[in-house]
Amino acid sequence: MKAGRSVRMPVSSPSLSSEPHKETSSVIDDEINQFSALAKDWWNPKGPMAPLHAMNPLRTSWIVKHLPTSLFQQPAPPTLLDIGCGAGLASERFASLGFDTLGVDASEEGIQAAKAHKSLHPLPPQAAPLYYLCSNAEILLDEGRQFDVVSALEIIEHVRDPQVFLSLLAGLTKKGGYVAVSTMDRSLRSFLMAKLGAEYVLRLLPVGTHDWRKFIRPEELDSMARHVGLRLLDLKGLSYRPPHWRESHDTSINYIALFQKD
Repeated sequence: MKAGRSVRMPVSSPSLSSEPHKETSSVIDDEINQFSALAKDWWNPKGPMAPLHAMNPLRTSWIVKHLPTSLFQQPAPPTLLDIGCGAGLASERFASLGFDTLGVDASEEGIQAAKAHKSLHPLPPQAAPLYYLCSNAEILLDEGRQFDVVSALEIIEHVRDPQVFLSLLAGLTKKGGYVAVSTMDRSLRSFLMAKLGAEYVLRLLPVGTHDWRKFIRPEELDSMARHVGLRLLDLKGLSYRPPHWRESHDTSINYIALFQKD
């Protein structure tokens, strides 16, 4: 998809709050409760998060591959925010890849599981620092925090308002910094495979994990991002071809995008 393509779509702008679970927050309590219930099994590669375990090396490596090498040539490692980190699956990988990483999630159970896994399975000595915090994007923005890279993997389809959420991500990114977003396309294929197939037929995910109506077309994500000063650099599909996930031109189910803040 070309970065200049756009679509018209309604944009709602509810007021923001610095409290994690207020109605105006990007956080939806029911979504957080659902993922909190999975926290104890998050690190089981054959458990309910098995698809994320399989996808994790591809999506994190894809982000690194598309960042400039100059980002890693500074005296200190680049800072990265992994927002909606769950129990830290991507956060640990990012730290191992050289990012000074802060994993943030609104689920206390998820953050406790992340900390417990890090304690039981220490990162290699060459890894960059990794910290966890139970919070949300609104609070971080109120605190004036900014990062070289902001990663939002498989979360935008779970927030209250994607347009507002992208605005928060942009605000948390340094000028010239990068925002990575992975999500699912609102297509017939994603409904049949990622919703019906994964949840009801193959039981790869717990029933109710996703609301297909909240999936986002790539054109919509691009349009919303440009609305908040984020320029699309690249967008690719993430396709499962047994036994591995691979980068592809097919964005009709899973895809990942990298943006740069103007």
